[in-house]
Amino acid sequence: MSEEGPTLTIIISHPSAEYFARQIGERFPQVRTIVAPDPARLERHIHEADALLGFRFPVELFDRAKKLRWFQSTGAGVDSISPIRDRAGHLMVTNARGIHGDIIADYVMAGATMLHWNLPGFLGDQAQRKWNPRFVTPLAEKTLGVVGLGSIGAAIARRAKSAGMTVVGAKRDPSVQVEDVDRLFGPGDLTDMLPLCDFVVLAVPATPDTVGLIGALEIACIRCDAFLINIARGNIVVEAELTKALRTGAIAGAMLDVFEREPLQRDSPLWGMPNVIVTPHVSGNPANYEERAFQIIAENIALFMAGQPLKNSVDLRRGY
Repeated sequence: MSEEGPTLTIIISHPSAEYFARQIGERFPQVRTIVAPDPARLERHIHEADALLGFRFPVELFDRAKKLRWFQSTGAGVDSISPIRDRAGHLMVTNARGIHGDIIADYVMAGATMLHWNLPGFLGDQAQRKWNPRFVTPLAEKTLGVVGLGSIGAAIARRAKSAGMTVVGAKRDPSVQVEDVDRLFGPGDLTDMLPLCDFVVLAVPATPDTVGLIGALEIACIRCDAFLINIARGNIVVEAELTKALRTGAIAGAMLDVFEREPLQRDSPLWGMPNVIVTPHVSGNPANYEERAFQIIAENIALFMAGQPLKNSVDLRRGY
């Protein structure tokens, strides 16, 4: 810390708070960091902070954060701040988009392959020593649809295209072309896009406009031989309607990484469905997550102190 005192005080509310504080201290000795991985310490010190670094914005402490000017999310989604977005117009909000695309694309393509080949079924046959050969159509002859074509959705589209698949997608402004997407649809045209897809991948941000985006009407538009993969947020899908469709065979199956309530409740029927693969919200977790996130954090700290526009700014009105 310089003799003039800190030029910026950052409170860090994250399980890896010590790591981020150490990295910031080495790179920016003039910056003061407050490690607050637990709620009590966060509440005690948030009034001192110019900036907050964390995965979730503590809306319950917003009125105590009188000095706060910047929230840097360590994730891509900033839906935790949505309840106060009308009161937080003075805050600069940035996220860590761009670090998740490749790992999530890995997850989606692995999921598409597992569902298409019914690998859970093969594993069940193996456990019972059953020899059940079958014929399978190449993935390259299939169509993958991506709902949401931000940095993550674009990475998924790129990976699917490299596998030879036809790629369609839905985005806010379909007049702006996206590389590797063969056909674009607007947000009001989902019911036209969904029947075209062998795989429907949800990659939209969580905003008030996307909650319940995939409800009974949209699920009814997904073909009975098609699969759903959700790496967005659990509340994008009306889970009860999806569960009903999976139980009745109205859609072929799903790979779900996110749920309306997390952890997924132990009594959820999704756990035991043979046509469902459940994972614990891990699709966007590269092994070097902290290192990747810190590259963005460090760049933004330098920009903030220089009074320049920050990288990965979020428009709170849109939620991304």
